[in-house]
Amino acid sequence: MIKLYGVSASRTFRCLWMLEELGVEYELVPTNISDDAKSAEYKRLNPNGRVPTLVDGDTVLWESMAINLYLAAKYDGGLRPANVEDLGQAYKWSFWIMTEVEKSVLDLMFHRSIFPEGQRDHKIADAAWKALQTPLGILDDALRGRKHLVGQTFSVGDLNPASVLMWLKLAKADLSSWPNLQTWLEACLSRPAVGRARKK
Repeated sequence: MIKLYGVSASRTFRCLWMLEELGVEYELVPTNISDDAKSAEYKRLNPNGRVPTLVDGDTVLWESMAINLYLAAKYDGGLRPANVEDLGQAYKWSFWIMTEVEKSVLDLMFHRSIFPEGQRDHKIADAAWKALQTPLGILDDALRGRKHLVGQTFSVGDLNPASVLMWLKLAKADLSSWPNLQTWLEACLSRPAVGRARKK
Protein backbone atom coordinates (compact mmCIF):
# COMPACT_ATOMS: atom_id res chain seq x y z
CA MET A 1 0.00 0.00 0.00
CA ILE A 2 1.12 3.55 -0.70
CA LYS A 3 2.35 5.43 2.34
CA LEU A 4 2.34 9.21 2.48
CA TYR A 5 4.30 10.85 5.28
CA GLY A 6 3.30 14.33 6.42
CA VAL A 7 0.43 16.35 7.86
CA SER A 8 -2.39 17.99 5.96
CA ALA A 9 -1.44 21.50 7.12
CA SER A 10 1.61 21.47 4.86
CA ARG A 11 2.52 20.79 1.24
CA THR A 12 1.42 17.23 2.01
CA PHE A 13 -2.14 18.43 1.39
CA ARG A 14 -1.68 18.57 -2.36
CA CYS A 15 -0.61 14.91 -2.37
CA LEU A 16 -3.59 13.95 -0.21
CA TRP A 17 -5.81 15.77 -2.68
CA MET A 18 -4.18 13.89 -5.55
CA LEU A 19 -4.58 10.50 -3.87
CA GLU A 20 -8.22 11.22 -3.09
CA GLU A 21 -8.84 12.22 -6.72
CA LEU A 22 -7.24 8.98 -7.91
CA GLY A 23 -9.16 6.80 -5.46
CA VAL A 24 -6.15 4.60 -4.75
CA GLU A 25 -5.64 2.98 -1.37
CA TYR A 26 -3.07 4.70 0.81
CA GLU A 27 -2.02 5.26 4.38
CA LEU A 28 -1.26 8.70 5.78
CA VAL A 29 1.58 8.45 8.29
CA PRO A 30 1.36 11.58 10.48
CA THR A 31 4.80 13.19 10.36
CA ASN A 32 5.39 16.56 11.96
CA ILE A 33 8.19 18.57 10.40
CA SER A 34 9.35 19.99 13.74
CA ASP A 35 10.29 16.64 15.28
CA ASP A 36 9.15 13.45 13.48
CA ALA A 37 10.76 14.50 10.20
CA LYS A 38 14.09 15.08 11.96
CA SER A 39 14.36 11.51 13.24
CA ALA A 40 17.09 9.24 11.89
CA GLU A 41 14.45 6.72 10.78
CA TYR A 42 12.56 9.26 8.71
CA LYS A 43 15.74 10.76 7.25
CA ARG A 44 16.53 7.37 5.75
CA LEU A 45 13.49 8.03 3.55
CA ASN A 46 13.97 11.76 3.13
CA PRO A 47 17.38 13.11 4.15
CA ASN A 48 16.04 16.66 3.82
CA GLY A 49 13.95 16.17 6.95
CA ARG A 50 10.88 17.64 5.25
CA VAL A 51 7.41 16.50 4.27
CA PRO A 52 5.83 15.02 2.27
CA THR A 53 7.48 11.75 1.37
CA LEU A 54 5.74 9.06 -0.67
CA VAL A 55 6.60 5.38 -0.48
CA ASP A 56 5.06 3.26 -3.23
CA GLY A 57 6.63 -0.19 -3.17
CA ASP A 58 10.33 0.33 -3.84
CA THR A 59 9.79 3.91 -5.03
CA VAL A 60 10.53 6.67 -2.53
CA LEU A 61 9.84 10.24 -3.60
CA TRP A 62 10.15 13.67 -2.00
CA GLU A 63 8.87 16.97 -3.36
CA SER A 64 5.11 17.33 -3.52
CA MET A 65 4.91 18.38 -7.16
CA ALA A 66 7.09 15.44 -8.26
CA ILE A 67 4.95 13.10 -6.18
CA ASN A 68 1.78 14.31 -7.87
CA LEU A 69 3.22 14.11 -11.37
CA TYR A 70 4.38 10.57 -10.62
CA LEU A 71 0.98 9.55 -9.25
CA ALA A 72 -0.78 10.98 -12.29
CA ALA A 73 1.54 9.06 -14.61
CA LYS A 74 1.29 5.75 -12.76
CA TYR A 75 -2.33 5.49 -11.69
CA ASP A 76 -5.25 5.63 -14.10
CA GLY A 77 -7.54 8.01 -12.25
CA GLY A 78 -8.15 10.48 -15.06
CA LEU A 79 -5.60 13.04 -13.90
CA ARG A 80 -2.90 12.15 -16.41
CA PRO A 81 -2.89 14.59 -19.35
CA ALA A 82 -4.22 13.07 -22.55
CA ASN A 83 -1.09 13.49 -24.66
CA VAL A 84 2.58 14.40 -24.40
CA GLU A 85 1.93 18.01 -25.37
CA ASP A 86 -0.51 18.44 -22.49
CA LEU A 87 1.90 16.60 -20.21
CA GLY A 88 4.51 19.23 -21.06
CA GLN A 89 2.00 21.94 -20.15
CA ALA A 90 1.30 20.25 -16.81
CA TYR A 91 5.03 20.22 -16.04
CA LYS A 92 5.29 23.86 -17.08
CA TRP A 93 2.52 25.08 -14.79
CA SER A 94 3.68 22.86 -11.91
CA PHE A 95 7.25 24.16 -12.01
CA TRP A 96 6.17 27.73 -12.71
CA ILE A 97 3.80 27.90 -9.75
CA MET A 98 6.63 26.80 -7.43
CA THR A 99 9.30 29.14 -8.81
CA GLU A 100 7.22 32.22 -9.60
CA VAL A 101 4.30 32.15 -7.18
CA GLU A 102 4.59 29.97 -4.08
CA LYS A 103 7.02 32.07 -2.01
CA SER A 104 4.94 35.22 -2.44
CA VAL A 105 1.72 33.36 -1.63
CA LEU A 106 3.28 31.95 1.56
CA ASP A 107 4.64 35.36 2.60
CA LEU A 108 1.22 36.89 2.06
CA MET A 109 -0.56 34.13 3.97
CA PHE A 110 1.78 34.12 6.96
CA HIS A 111 2.01 37.88 7.33
CA ARG A 112 -1.71 38.53 6.79
CA SER A 113 -3.30 35.60 8.58
CA ILE A 114 -1.17 32.87 10.12
CA PHE A 115 1.36 34.67 12.32
CA PRO A 116 0.08 36.35 15.50
CA GLU A 117 -0.47 40.06 14.90
CA GLY A 118 2.72 41.02 16.73
CA GLN A 119 4.81 38.83 14.43
CA ARG A 120 3.33 40.04 11.16
CA ASP A 121 5.36 42.31 8.93
CA HIS A 122 2.98 44.28 6.75
CA LYS A 123 5.81 45.39 4.48
CA ILE A 124 6.50 41.74 3.62
CA ALA A 125 2.80 41.15 2.96
CA ASP A 126 2.53 44.25 0.77
CA ALA A 127 5.65 43.29 -1.19
CA ALA A 128 4.31 39.76 -1.70
CA TRP A 129 0.97 41.05 -2.96
CA LYS A 130 2.73 43.40 -5.37
CA ALA A 131 4.92 40.55 -6.63
CA LEU A 132 1.84 38.42 -7.30
CA GLN A 133 0.16 40.89 -9.64
CA THR A 134 2.04 39.78 -12.76
CA PRO A 135 1.80 35.98 -12.27
CA LEU A 136 -1.88 36.19 -11.34
CA GLY A 137 -2.43 38.16 -14.53
CA ILE A 138 -0.56 35.51 -16.52
CA LEU A 139 -2.82 32.80 -15.11
CA ASP A 140 -5.95 34.85 -15.74
CA ASP A 141 -4.93 35.34 -19.37
CA ALA A 142 -4.16 31.61 -19.76
CA LEU A 143 -7.63 30.75 -18.47
CA ARG A 144 -9.53 33.14 -20.74
CA GLY A 145 -12.20 31.10 -22.51
CA ARG A 146 -11.02 27.90 -20.79
CA LYS A 147 -12.18 25.79 -17.86
CA HIS A 148 -8.79 24.13 -17.37
CA LEU A 149 -5.17 25.16 -17.61
CA VAL A 150 -4.28 21.95 -19.45
CA GLY A 151 -6.47 20.05 -21.89
CA GLN A 152 -10.25 19.74 -21.71
CA THR A 153 -10.68 18.05 -18.33
CA PHE A 154 -9.42 18.52 -14.78
CA SER A 155 -5.93 17.06 -14.41
CA VAL A 156 -2.71 17.32 -12.44
CA GLY A 157 -2.07 20.39 -14.58
CA ASP A 158 -4.88 22.10 -12.66
CA LEU A 159 -4.43 20.43 -9.29
CA ASN A 160 -0.79 21.37 -8.75
CA PRO A 161 -1.21 25.12 -9.39
CA ALA A 162 -4.53 25.24 -7.50
CA SER A 163 -2.92 23.58 -4.49
CA VAL A 164 -0.61 26.60 -4.15
CA LEU A 165 -3.18 29.25 -4.96
CA MET A 166 -5.64 27.85 -2.42
CA TRP A 167 -3.50 29.54 0.26
CA LEU A 168 -4.63 32.89 -1.13
CA LYS A 169 -7.97 32.21 0.56
CA LEU A 170 -6.24 31.97 3.93
CA ALA A 171 -4.47 35.22 3.06
CA LYS A 172 -7.89 36.82 2.41
CA ALA A 173 -6.68 37.91 -1.02
CA ASP A 174 -9.15 39.68 -3.28
CA LEU A 175 -9.04 37.92 -6.65
CA SER A 176 -11.85 39.91 -8.27
CA SER A 177 -9.38 41.60 -10.64
CA TRP A 178 -8.72 38.16 -12.17
CA PRO A 179 -12.20 36.72 -12.82
CA ASN A 180 -11.03 33.81 -14.97
CA LEU A 181 -8.57 32.74 -12.30
CA GLN A 182 -11.13 33.20 -9.55
CA THR A 183 -13.75 31.07 -11.29
CA TRP A 184 -11.23 28.32 -12.09
CA LEU A 185 -9.82 28.23 -8.56
CA GLU A 186 -13.27 28.05 -6.99
CA ALA A 187 -14.17 25.16 -9.31
CA CYS A 188 -10.96 23.31 -8.42
CA LEU A 189 -11.45 23.75 -4.69
CA SER A 190 -15.10 22.69 -4.80
CA ARG A 191 -14.18 19.20 -5.98
CA PRO A 192 -15.26 16.44 -3.54
CA ALA A 193 -11.69 15.13 -3.23
CA VAL A 194 -10.64 18.43 -1.64
CA GLY A 195 -13.17 17.94 1.13
CA ARG A 196 -12.06 14.37 1.70
CA ALA A 197 -8.41 15.43 1.85
CA ARG A 198 -9.23 18.16 4.38
CA LYS A 199 -10.76 15.59 6.70
CA LYS A 200 -7.38 13.83 6.90
